[in-house]
Amino acid sequence: MNGLFSGAAARAALRSAQACLAELHDTVGIAGLHAADANPGLMALVDQHSAGVRDSLSADVRPLTAVVLAAYAEGVRDAAFTHGWHPPEEPFNWAEDDWVMRRLLAVCALARTLPDPG
Repeated sequence: MNGLFSGAAARAALRSAQACLAELHDTVGIAGLHAADANPGLMALVDQHSAGVRDSLSADVRPLTAVVLAAYAEGVRDAAFTHGWHPPEEPFNWAEDDWVMRRLLAVCALARTLPDPG
């Protein structure tokens, strides 16, 4: 999009994506990444999911960005809700086999590899 508002729209999209990823980090990432750091088996699952996310987003040819990761996470959540998934009660037991939670945790792991926007 060219014109007067193209930069403003891009900045707004980036702020929205960063807010989405920050909320995901607060609700999933903090506890999940801590659990994965302490459990090599869980970390291996997160790494596998991270590879799946990267493959889905063609990260081998396009760089990962906050906007792309946030959109992916929203898509995962929307599809999960459509299929009857509900967010687990807190605190979540990371030993449970919950594909959606592991996929969202993988998004958190990938997001922490992004360059600091500050």
